[in-house]
Amino acid sequence: MQETEMKRLSLPEDCASRFFLTYRKVYEFLLIFLYTSMRNVSIAVRGRLQPFTLVIGGLKTVKVVVQRSKQAKVLIQGEAVGAIDSGLVLLVGITHDDSEADVRWMADKVANLRIFEDESGKMNHSVSDIKGELLSISQFTLYGDCRKGRRPNFMGAAKPEQAEKLYDSFNETLRALGLTVETGRFGAMMDVELVNSGPVTIILESGM
Repeated sequence: MQETEMKRLSLPEDCASRFFLTYRKVYEFLLIFLYTSMRNVSIAVRGRLQPFTLVIGGLKTVKVVVQRSKQAKVLIQGEAVGAIDSGLVLLVGITHDDSEADVRWMADKVANLRIFEDESGKMNHSVSDIKGELLSISQFTLYGDCRKGRRPNFMGAAKPEQAEKLYDSFNETLRALGLTVETGRFGAMMDVELVNSGPVTIILESGM
């Protein structure tokens, strides 16, 4: 009789525990779904569906287009302001929620990305391994949104003062890792010339 009464007393606690575990699993599932899938949501504004970007940690990130090159240079009004031989050309985009942690992560990823062939022809070497050089170009157009209309909008790109600070930090972090970094000029109209080796082009995003 005493044992039966104890079981009856413990029953509400067991139900509460099961409910809590189920609720937690549903909550975790929704977070994962939002993180991986809900980049674009439509809301009704004055009776019309208007798209907006739902920013959840990691969805909007530092973007870098990495191009393996045999040689490259950047020119402003016909004058070369940066040039490299064998190495990587980096097109770097910064968005609103990016931080110093994002650029440090990205610099480490770029420095150690194994996209250069070894003696057997396999991609086993990084730009650090081959003592290659980097040509880093600021590129806000990586955040061009072309979903609506025929002309992209660049609302996803960070404001110039924030972007320039993080772009400079990204380049300095790469230099601190022992790499030679040539750059263009932030905010200027530039012409970029390169010989893409392979061709090999990789798109990197921080926080993923």
